[in-house]
Amino acid sequence: MTTSIVSFDGLGIAPGLLGVLDSLKFKIPTPIQFKAIPIAVDGKDIIGIAQTGTGKTLAFGIPMVQKLAQSQGTGLILTPTRELALQVHEAMQPFTHAFKLRTAVLIGGESMYNQIKRLRDNPRIIVATPGRLIDHLTRRTARLNDVRVLVLDEADRMLDMGFLPQIEQILKVLPRPRQTFLFSATMPSGIVKIASTYMQLPVRTEIAPSGTMADNIVQELFMIQRDMKPRALDEILKQYKGSVLLFVRTRRAAGRVARMVRDSGHTAAEIHADRTQAQRKDALRGFKTGAFRVLVATDIAARGIDVANIELVINFDLPDDPESYVHRIGRTGRAGHEGHAITLATPDQTQEVRRIEQCIRAAIPRSSIPGVPSVTSDFSTRSGPASRPGGGPPRGVRSFRPRSGGHGRPPFRRGPPRPTRPV
Repeated sequence: MTTSIVSFDGLGIAPGLLGVLDSLKFKIPTPIQFKAIPIAVDGKDIIGIAQTGTGKTLAFGIPMVQKLAQSQGTGLILTPTRELALQVHEAMQPFTHAFKLRTAVLIGGESMYNQIKRLRDNPRIIVATPGRLIDHLTRRTARLNDVRVLVLDEADRMLDMGFLPQIEQILKVLPRPRQTFLFSATMPSGIVKIASTYMQLPVRTEIAPSGTMADNIVQELFMIQRDMKPRALDEILKQYKGSVLLFVRTRRAAGRVARMVRDSGHTAAEIHADRTQAQRKDALRGFKTGAFRVLVATDIAARGIDVANIELVINFDLPDDPESYVHRIGRTGRAGHEGHAITLATPDQTQEVRRIEQCIRAAIPRSSIPGVPSVTSDFSTRSGPASRPGGGPPRGVRSFRPRSGGHGRPPFRRGPPRPTRPV
């Protein structure tokens, strides 16, 4: 028998927290909240597999606040990036305020002095990035001996960023018993190792198989020569009028592509590891308010971008690993909204595209842009003719056809998006 998700009632949430949810106009839990909250309230460890934008923060935040309000001890939330730490902290503020639980955020790029002052106030919940928390542990300005609830948020990304040694160093000094929540979009072997070593009989809850893409994200891939990328990007930005999150591989590329976008007459900001914390905050704030239409980001910085209603994600560069593709395009199509993701690839990247398609268990539909020569590429040959005789796009490639107007809908298609086919 299928259980319908009606409200937050019946999940074991305390009345005071239900009141906060009502005041925030949160009426219906997301699937991961519906599944995870009762398990967490029951005191069990959880491995939650869910894509970005599915409401994971409240799935662990509500049980953490409820447990700490009922007992002594503190909570620790580890995130891979500064931006994500700040946004987790912001999302939890209404709930922590309701129970007068002091909080502290420990991230790089901000004053150690101010963070030490907050730690001296004995916060009940600490939200931190691994590197900065290690700094405080080394200085003996942070103590973790009374942590009763631990959250590893975006755990797969922390491993991708090389934080496993720091995470293990932190886990080894945490007390047992404790309750641990691990949330991840994918389930690499490193996550399995952490779960088996540091968790107590965790319950795995999954709202979609690892690597599965959201149904409401339309995906397209343009196979073009490398020197055609700027031209293709210019055409896409001309035809697509919504907000755009654009991914590149390196910090240097972020600056170069952001300048390219601005030179084409669009407002743009960049967010990457070379930007100061203030610059990253300004870029993110400007993107949220519409001051910048395009936000150019590297993978490391983008994990903290939690902006509603991003209409288009562009992979100007392919990611270093297939799992990053899942995280990238998961920035659009969030909270039930439709999203669109466009990837630019070159003929020599055929195998990289193949690995992405294996990861998401689907083929990314190929498209073409009028005025930008496409190349064909399959998994046995690196490249093919630029077009069919007669000037049309290569076989199996749909033509990029902008709609008239096209301010709120993906402008590249006719009719509803076609479902991806299994590989």
